Amino acid sequence: MANTRYIFVTGGVTSSLGKGIISASLAKLLQSRGYKVTIQKLDPYLNVDPGTLNPYEHGECFVTDDGAETDLDLGHYERFLSAATSQANNVTTGRIYQSVIDKERRGDFLGKTVQVIPHITDEIKRRIKLLGNRDKYDVVITEIGGTVGDIESLPYIEAVRQLKWELGRRSMVIHLTLVPYLAASRELKTKPTQHSVKMLLEAGVQPDVVVLRSEHSLNEDVRQKVALFCNVDIDAVIESIDVKTIYEVPLKMQDEGLDRIALQKLELDPLEEPELKPWKEFLHRLHNPKKDIKIALVGKYVELPDAYKSISESFVHAGAVNNVKVNICWVHSEELDSNNMKAKFKDCAGILIAPGFGHRGIDGKLLAARYARKNNIPFLGVCLGMQCAVIEFARNVLNFKGAHSTEMDRKTEYPVIALMEDQKNILDMGGTMRLGAYPCQLKDGSKAAKAYKSKNTWERHRHRYEFNNKYLNDFEQAGMIATGINEDTDLVEIVEIPEHEWYVGVQFHPEYKSTVVNPHPIFVGFVAAAVNHVEKINHK
Repeated sequence: MANTRYIFVTGGVTSSLGKGIISASLAKLLQSRGYKVTIQKLDPYLNVDPGTLNPYEHGECFVTDDGAETDLDLGHYERFLSAATSQANNVTTGRIYQSVIDKERRGDFLGKTVQVIPHITDEIKRRIKLLGNRDKYDVVITEIGGTVGDIESLPYIEAVRQLKWELGRRSMVIHLTLVPYLAASRELKTKPTQHSVKMLLEAGVQPDVVVLRSEHSLNEDVRQKVALFCNVDIDAVIESIDVKTIYEVPLKMQDEGLDRIALQKLELDPLEEPELKPWKEFLHRLHNPKKDIKIALVGKYVELPDAYKSISESFVHAGAVNNVKVNICWVHSEELDSNNMKAKFKDCAGILIAPGFGHRGIDGKLLAARYARKNNIPFLGVCLGMQCAVIEFARNVLNFKGAHSTEMDRKTEYPVIALMEDQKNILDMGGTMRLGAYPCQLKDGSKAAKAYKSKNTWERHRHRYEFNNKYLNDFEQAGMIATGINEDTDLVEIVEIPEHEWYVGVQFHPEYKSTVVNPHPIFVGFVAAAVNHVEKINHK
């Protein structure tokens, strides 16, 4: 920790400007120079974690190897860095207060009055420095959620103020703001940025770098004005202009010199200039696809694409490997029925049933699984999507009338998907799931084994219910085979229909492990199957 540097990234004017992408881009550049870097997210909401949040509230819940349910920004961190995050990389106000209150109940504070300062801010500082203490990182980048001026963010900003004083030259602050363009006057306006930085200064924090998010390029006058009013060097005024894909941002930040400025501020050696050769090759394939294909994503949160962020990004990665652009056709499972199904899936080269919880939209997902199976369309079921494939097969192939998951129907005569025995007596909603990475043994010759090019893998889970092994023999005799097994628990992880062109259901979440440099094999195989499907149709 003695040599670890800390970069704090704050936001102003409005939310959703891309603090996570800027953080991940800077981390990528520093990593490419040879530094060991990680990123953490501080979320100001009172939930202990996003695990029980509705996706409409906060988008996707991202799961780490160690089973932490975290903010979706951690997905960006992993996709950019190809490095696993952990529970320590995501901190919420709920977790901070829970920890402080637990200490107070144990008597750790020796009867003193427990206050926001110093007790809450001390706990925030402890969490911030935890990664540096534990894993010997050269640089820890801390993204602070929300916007400067938000009441719930104040303790975090105060903690940053204290850390800047304590760490001195081993810390810096990057402030990301919006520079709006007024079409009527054809001007970029810096006043919101000035007010945002003023608010940060009122909290005692002077930013070292100001990153300006804009739809138009900044001229020299704009940069000079921001530098003058915000007390930063003109070289530390960084343009972050809108780009076609988030994966262009590291190259834009390199052009702007963000990594060089950060190294200067932190008094670190520049080391080698980042080449980013694999990254640039990925972008070349991404921008120059040989063809387009359409894949349907069936889910119940499709109005908010961030609810399936890791899946959509996995298609970007897998599409680039296969030299195609994957256009996602968002299909709301509640609106899907036997009358419109053919129209909804028209021209789709593949169908993916998304994960989720609860009975809402389940009938549409079952219809989608049947449509893909009957029409020999490449299919991928993820988590609940895999379970829907199992339920549909049980009903329409095995003739198990009313077969279901006990999540949806506790009294079903054929509980082909059921709750794990050791979870049945747990009442705490956050504690009833299998979370994190588990091993999976792959069956030789299966589509999964061919995709992975391996006999073993570790994959991340987030679910309560499992394939009921009581019916495994019935399924395999009828043509749905278990091709992935957790040998420690004998739980089914992957099912396939070998006679089908490509019909695979996975109990885990492959999308959580797909990165730019290492696209996930299941998505690569699925997209390749979709491409072959289109070629077969075109040759008929």
